[in-house]
Amino acid sequence: MLEVEDLRVTYGGAVQALRGITLQVPDGKVVAVLGSNGAGKTTLLRTISGTLKLHRGKIETGTVTFDGRSLGGRDASRIVAGGVVQVPEGRRIFSRLTVEENLRAGGMGSKDKAAKSAAQTRVYDLFPVLADRRTQRGGLLSGGEQQMLAIGRALMAGPKLLLLDEPSLGLAPRIIGQIGEIIREINRQGTSVLLVEQNATMALGVADLAFVLDVGKVSLSGDAAELAKTDAVQRLYLGHGAGDDTAVQQAAARSTKTLSRWTA
Repeated sequence: MLEVEDLRVTYGGAVQALRGITLQVPDGKVVAVLGSNGAGKTTLLRTISGTLKLHRGKIETGTVTFDGRSLGGRDASRIVAGGVVQVPEGRRIFSRLTVEENLRAGGMGSKDKAAKSAAQTRVYDLFPVLADRRTQRGGLLSGGEQQMLAIGRALMAGPKLLLLDEPSLGLAPRIIGQIGEIIREINRQGTSVLLVEQNATMALGVADLAFVLDVGKVSLSGDAAELAKTDAVQRLYLGHGAGDDTAVQQAAARSTKTLSRWTA
């Protein structure tokens, strides 16, 4: 389980990005973090993944633990080795490398050849289009295909917990729906997921639990389907009034979705 307790983070010693956040990601669950730009969502993932100091951020107070071990002060590579892997916002694949080379880069931290081979098979099973284009350069893929590759590269490290930062950003609605299906499938295969998203409809449709951030604080939290019913979430994040239950129905139906392979 990931546990974040009373986390306060600043940038440059002055700008307060997180103001006492507490949240949990139970084993085997998908947890969504919602919020507008500047709410602290990306800072939260940076803190968990060990990349905060690369952005001149600092933990002032609070703790972050995974499976009972503190992640505070750990190098990002050690955090990955411990089972926590992030897919960054904007995908950030190696555009000049081929699909297969990108995936190999994701598995470089493991010396277990059998494990890497199994991970690659898993990725190609989830994303058959990547298998078809394994020799193509990453920069020549479509936006949706690049997002597949970014997720696949993270899966090569065999994560227990996958951190997803705005995976729907800049993608067409059809692809966004497929992202949700893939997230649920990854979770069904045994990987916990912490999903940071502005697209609340998709996020609440796939998550078990959800937290809403507002200016660095948790303003709402609870069961994702229940949060989708609240006036505040529907008004601020789903773009309609409480009488429109489309998002509620999508959230309630998340456990009955049938996976259609992401083909972009």
